Amino acid sequence: MSEQKVIAVAGATGAQGGGAARAILADPDAGFTVRALTRNPDSPAARELAALGAEVVQADFYDESSVRKAFEGAYGAFLVTNFWAHGSAVKEIEEIDVLVRAAKAAGLKHVVWSTLEDTRELLPLEDERMPVLQDKYNVPHFDAKGEANDLFRRAGVPTTFLNTTFFFQGFLTQVGPQRGEDGVLTLTLPLEDGKLLAGVDAEDIGRTAFGILKGGERLVGETVGLAGDHLTGAQYAAKFQAALGEPVRFQSVPYDVFRSLDVPAAEEIANMFQYYGDFDQEFTGARDLDKVRELNPALKSFDDWLAENVSKIKES
Repeated sequence: MSEQKVIAVAGATGAQGGGAARAILADPDAGFTVRALTRNPDSPAARELAALGAEVVQADFYDESSVRKAFEGAYGAFLVTNFWAHGSAVKEIEEIDVLVRAAKAAGLKHVVWSTLEDTRELLPLEDERMPVLQDKYNVPHFDAKGEANDLFRRAGVPTTFLNTTFFFQGFLTQVGPQRGEDGVLTLTLPLEDGKLLAGVDAEDIGRTAFGILKGGERLVGETVGLAGDHLTGAQYAAKFQAALGEPVRFQSVPYDVFRSLDVPAAEEIANMFQYYGDFDQEFTGARDLDKVRELNPALKSFDDWLAENVSKIKES
């Protein structure tokens, strides 16, 4: 065990970090062991990781000394922040800055950073097709992470940038099929007809990160675009229909209409989907499913994910 390289996993009790931790722990021959970072080491999820063999340590992104201590002696790390815990791009960048400083201080040899594109590189704020949010962002939860990529580069932290995408888990909450007034299940999305939506099982982010770490330091400095499937709204609806055994139709909602809805983060979600649609060649085109499968052979397609989760959809 002493010869195994320690991988510090941020957000280890969440979907992404948990996916990374479980993937590493399930493959002891890879030469890695897990140090799971969590604010609450006594939580059920933390205790579950400990039972699987992880070293569970307390760390809080707002307590830099705790993060530095958690990184000491580690070879590498999987790093992720949760924008939706507070909804603030400014706060997220502060959290990322703490992670970068701690990673630099610990001399980590390989960091995999779960990030997203900065939409402003393709869509300047002066472009009036979507509203500017939080003073200087199109899609704050994208742009903050993308902006923070340079923190890793400027600090000289050896980093592989893992660009994520829409989580299939979103279909279990806000945007899953809902029964219309006429009784027909309807998948309603701010996605134009014919446009592709790249999606992924959130746990595949961690599993792909493990593949990157196994790939070694040759991947330092590289950007890996992640997805499990690229489907249109109509194709998602057809797959829901086959799995649920009843008709499911797709309904495209104009971006401006979605922005006006009384749903959490409506403007940000609409901006995100408009970015997906307006820049589909650049966004979806940067996510080569075959290349991802080289790093993560267990990568789940939407069919795979749906087969495992259809009962949850039926219950919702």
